Amino acid sequence: MKRLKLFLFITLLVTFGFAKTPQKHLTPKEAFNVSAIESDGVIKSKIILGKGIHLYRESLKYTIIKPKEIKLKFDAPKAHELDGDMVYIDEVNITLPLAEISSKIEGNRYTLLIEFQGCSDNGLCYNPMEKEFVFELPSGSSTGFWDKITNLTSASNTGVVVDVLKAESSFFVVFLFFILGLLLALTPCIFPMIPILSSILVAQSDGKRQSAIQGFLTSLVYVLSMAITYTLVGVLSGLLGADIQAIMQNPWVLTAFALMFLALAFSLFGYYQIQLPTKWQSRINTASDSAKGKGIVGTMVMGFLSAFIIGPCVAPPLAGAVIFISQTGDALLGGLALFMMSMGMGFPLLLIGLGAGRFMPKAGGWMDRVSQIFGVIMLGLSIFMLSKVVSVEITILLWALLFMGISLFMGVFSSDSKRKLVQLTGLVSLVYGISLLVGFLSGTTSMLHPFEKFTSSSTQNHSIHQTEEHQGYSLARLKKEIASSSLPVVVDFSKKSCSACRELEEFTFTNQEVKEELKRFTFITVDVTNQTKEEREILKKYNLFGTPNIIFFDTNNNYLKNKSITGFVDAKRFREHLKSIQ
Repeated sequence: MKRLKLFLFITLLVTFGFAKTPQKHLTPKEAFNVSAIESDGVIKSKIILGKGIHLYRESLKYTIIKPKEIKLKFDAPKAHELDGDMVYIDEVNITLPLAEISSKIEGNRYTLLIEFQGCSDNGLCYNPMEKEFVFELPSGSSTGFWDKITNLTSASNTGVVVDVLKAESSFFVVFLFFILGLLLALTPCIFPMIPILSSILVAQSDGKRQSAIQGFLTSLVYVLSMAITYTLVGVLSGLLGADIQAIMQNPWVLTAFALMFLALAFSLFGYYQIQLPTKWQSRINTASDSAKGKGIVGTMVMGFLSAFIIGPCVAPPLAGAVIFISQTGDALLGGLALFMMSMGMGFPLLLIGLGAGRFMPKAGGWMDRVSQIFGVIMLGLSIFMLSKVVSVEITILLWALLFMGISLFMGVFSSDSKRKLVQLTGLVSLVYGISLLVGFLSGTTSMLHPFEKFTSSSTQNHSIHQTEEHQGYSLARLKKEIASSSLPVVVDFSKKSCSACRELEEFTFTNQEVKEELKRFTFITVDVTNQTKEEREILKKYNLFGTPNIIFFDTNNNYLKNKSITGFVDAKRFREHLKSIQ
């Protein structure tokens, strides 16, 4: 009996004394610690998850709910698979660019809503949760009309342009792009057009003073031809999914362009005149006596060529409009936006044509000298076109010959004491031409560093496109190289005929501070000069149009779409951009 009582006592002790106590579940606040702060032009959001808590990737959403509802896109970090679902553990970090938010809202104050849902590992699932944060844009970051213009002008990411085209009204978009064109006209992009148009006006004057109307009509034909060509390139590229600009930069096409500039140069030197047959001239003159009929076709051709000269300068707006057209099929709005932007860029040229007759001096011997100067400029444009086809060494040789020729043209060895300033300029041109010739003979690859082969740092400034290892990329090869990196990855898309790509190599990538920042990245260069099927597949995968394009991946190999750069970017901006990528 005593044994039975002892057994019962032990049983009760085990049951009640050592029984497992009920498990305590974390409260929602303990399970999900949510924060969001504004810093360095971005909103940094962090969700710290409690022990044994996971958050479902598909449930994570970021939305501006005030002053109006805007769903935000973001680069989601790498998730883990759990029972067929992709989840986050430990913590979730999301970065939202302020520029994207400020371009879409009006006023300085806005409310950010973060939505998510998660569960604990023991099976308890929490209700969908929401967390609101109120922010104010920094001083000077209001999102009125002019601020949207500023954001578009400085945008290097095509996504900003696409978002504007999708979010704003059609009338606002058209007007916005016209103003954008006016602002872009103040950049160096428009400078090559000024001597081209001026040479056309001088060539058509026939030694006589043009009227303001004649000059304006000539400029209008030039600007309209440029704008229509530019628009057609964008619309066709968007609808057909082809890089028409790349097609137009085919070696045969570029060589034809170079020969046309060469022919124009010799025409301006006075060796012959380029004009239509007499019968054609008569018919055109009958249709428009005031437009100098014999020059209309030539002016249209020059406008057509100019559209490809300015292309690299306005790559982000062009690429953004093309992507918008390809995604929505709205060729009318995308094309109209491009046309109005081109007309905005050409507006200063219309003013030049309008003032040509009023401010141009009376005819005289000076016009022959001006024609010769424009002839030299045309030779330079011809070499510029050929540089996209021939090797760097041949390009340097051609520039060397041109600069030495310019010195002779300026009478560097003349004994005329009245032309000392001109002779001094000619002497500078001669010295630089000889320097380039020495550089060509020594095998230099840089016009800015003709003596690099004779300096100790010569190996540091070479172009990154010197070997064929950057060609022949496929999507599988690119993904493999990205996956093998434990660092963030920079992928630079380039091609031989891209002048903006060369500028990146010469001025941006060689900057010492940029080099230091790039040490924590894996840098991959993809040369798409050959436009193979595999290379086009890569461009399509990442929704890229033309070159240069630079895309980024974080340490978890996630593609950072909002960090992509289209077109040239200077060293300072690129360095700051790299600092924002972890």
